[in-house]
Amino acid sequence: MFGFKQLSAILLRPVEVKESAEQSPLEAAGVPVSLADCRNCPNPCEEDHEEYPKRIEAMIDTTSEMLGSVKPYRRQVVISTGKSDWERSVTDVEDTLAAYLVALQTRLGGTHTPPSAFTPAGPSPVVGIFKDNETHKVSVLNGSHDTISDDCASETVLVFPDYKLVADVRRTLEGARDLWENAVHPAVPRLGALDPTSALRTWIIPYACVILICSHRRRDVRCAVVAPKLEAAFGKVLEREGWDVHTQIEEPDGPPLEAFNECDRDREVQMLRRLQELDRQDPKRALVLKTSHIGGHKYAGNVIIYLPSGAGVWYGRVSTHEVEPIVRTTIIGGRILPPLLRGGVNLARPDCKRLNDW
Repeated sequence: MFGFKQLSAILLRPVEVKESAEQSPLEAAGVPVSLADCRNCPNPCEEDHEEYPKRIEAMIDTTSEMLGSVKPYRRQVVISTGKSDWERSVTDVEDTLAAYLVALQTRLGGTHTPPSAFTPAGPSPVVGIFKDNETHKVSVLNGSHDTISDDCASETVLVFPDYKLVADVRRTLEGARDLWENAVHPAVPRLGALDPTSALRTWIIPYACVILICSHRRRDVRCAVVAPKLEAAFGKVLEREGWDVHTQIEEPDGPPLEAFNECDRDREVQMLRRLQELDRQDPKRALVLKTSHIGGHKYAGNVIIYLPSGAGVWYGRVSTHEVEPIVRTTIIGGRILPPLLRGGVNLARPDCKRLNDW
C-alpha cells in the first residue's frame, strides 16, 4: 500500500511537469503575463468601436513576428512641440531640441561621463525584453504636448523610463547640454544629477500612466490615420473605468525635486514616495500623447505604455477593439498581452505579480 505522502507525490508530479513545460519564455524571464483575450468583442464587431479604413487595414502587417522588433535603449525622451505631425526626420530640423540632443549623443555619449558610473547589464534571454541599463542608446521623440514653461523658447521634456518631467529646457545647444548632463546621459541615475546651478526644474510625471501613440504622417500614413482613433478609444475606456484623461500636461503640484537639496538620499526618498503615490490616486489620471516615429509603422497602431514603476510596454497592431483589454489587463491589471507585444523596458520583474508593483 502506498502511504499518503507517496501517493500525493505521484499525483502531483505530472501537474508540476505540465506547468513547467507550458511556461512561456516571457513567464520564464519574469514578465507578468495574462492569457486574457486581446479582443473581447465579436469579429465582425457589433459594438461601437471605430473601424480603420479598409485601405489602411490592408497596409498593416498582420503576420510577421512582432516580439523583438524593439531595440534596447537606456532612455527615451519626448519633447514638447504642440504638434501631432513633424518633418520626416525630426532630428534633421535645425535649431530644435531634438536635433541638438542627437548631436550631443553622437559627440558626448562616450566621452563625457558624470560621476555616477554606468555599468551595462547582460542581455535579456528574450529578444525585445530589456533592462534600461543594457545599452547607452537614447531615443529622441517629439510629442504633442505643449510646454508648461512660461518662456515659449523653453521646452518641457518627458524622460522615460525614469518617469520624470523636466521643464525650462532652453531650445538651444546649451539647453540641450544642460538636459543631457542632468537627466539624459546614460550614466546619470534615475534621480538625475540635479545640479544646483542648472535652470532646469524636475518633477515626477503626475499621472498613473502615460500612453504614447505614434502619429507621424510625414513618415507613414498608417500611424497618422489610426492615432486619433486610438486616442479617442483610450480616453473613452479609461473614463469609463473612472480615470481622468488628459492630452496636455497639467503642471505638477509642489516643489520640484531640485528643492530637496539636503542630500541625495532625501531626493531619492521624495522621488520614490511620489512615484508610489501615483498608484493610489483617486481618481487616477492618465496622459495620452501623440509622438513622432518610433519604428515599426507596419505594425500600426503603435502604442507605448509607461508606468511609474519604470516599466515600458510596446504594443503593435492595436486597433480600437484591443483598447479595452489593454486598459483592463495592462494599465490596471499590470500584465502583458503577449499577442500584441513588440517588446519593452523593465518588464522582467521576477518578484512582482504586476508591472505596477515595486
